[in-house]
Amino acid sequence: MKKTLSLILAFALVLSCAVCAFAGGDADSFGAYKRVFIIGIDGAGRFIKDVDTPNFDRIFADGAVDYTARAETKTDSGPNWGAILTGVSFLHTKLENGTASSVPRTSDGEYPSIFTYVRREMPEAELASFVHWNAVNYGIIENDIGVTEVNITNDSELTDAICAYFDEGNDPTLFYVQLDEVDAAGHSKGSESDEFFEAIKRADGYLGQIYDSAEKNGLLDDTLFVVAADHGHTRIGGHGGITMRETNVTVAFSGKTVAKGGKLDSGARNRDIAAASLYALGIERPGNMSARIPADLFTDVSGEPASFSKDPLDSFVAALAWIITSLTEIFDFI
Repeated sequence: MKKTLSLILAFALVLSCAVCAFAGGDADSFGAYKRVFIIGIDGAGRFIKDVDTPNFDRIFADGAVDYTARAETKTDSGPNWGAILTGVSFLHTKLENGTASSVPRTSDGEYPSIFTYVRREMPEAELASFVHWNAVNYGIIENDIGVTEVNITNDSELTDAICAYFDEGNDPTLFYVQLDEVDAAGHSKGSESDEFFEAIKRADGYLGQIYDSAEKNGLLDDTLFVVAADHGHTRIGGHGGITMRETNVTVAFSGKTVAKGGKLDSGARNRDIAAASLYALGIERPGNMSARIPADLFTDVSGEPASFSKDPLDSFVAALAWIITSLTEIFDFI
């Protein structure tokens, strides 16, 4: 009897440790950061790795980078920037290009963005979003929580405005940027064109300007710095489908507790940025958020297993899409 009881207690202890290792509830990364900066490069997909990007390379030399993170099963900007900023599938948020462009968003919805969660926990925090595609500021980020929202339809001018914002002494707790001209090149010329690759190089230049301005103004200490793509493009141009070229995306993290040379785990999705952002700021994740902390992101967190039970509809759709996606990669004709 004593032996049986000892085995039960030992098993319970191991199980408890395993759960803690996955969840990382007391890990040093929880609340370790004063700021989270998310720089979105629309349409860049996995293709940053195929281009000479000296700024991206230096920023994430000691960071965690994954070029095969999964986008939403609908590879448009609305579903993906929506998922990145809410941590929830577009199947639930209903955030698509049309709704983001036409329906203003407020903080009383069921699936708010991470901006709302930060505002609730940090009422005095500076929050800011600088975008080229104004639908993000209109229909994805809430309009009633005091976010500084700037819309400029030129990536160079948008970058200048960001640098000026930093130079003016602003210190945002949560800062989001959406650059759009890579996506425009992908639409018009496709993902194997010189024009597409040149657009990624220019975006890398803008990224360098933003990073250097933040550094000059003392905004990189205790900052989780993230670069993400929402989707990629087909060879001939365009997106919205489930080919590897559209669904594989770049996700990169840099910060004091980020795993050096980390690759994230095979189940990582771009929506996981939402979970990592809240975790870094010390904000508990809501129960209806399906985003998770991937393994090989933070040095002190083993990662969290994907949970089918948390969102069975999305898990089923994603699994089915992955089968079809894998077939498109085998034939690789789009």
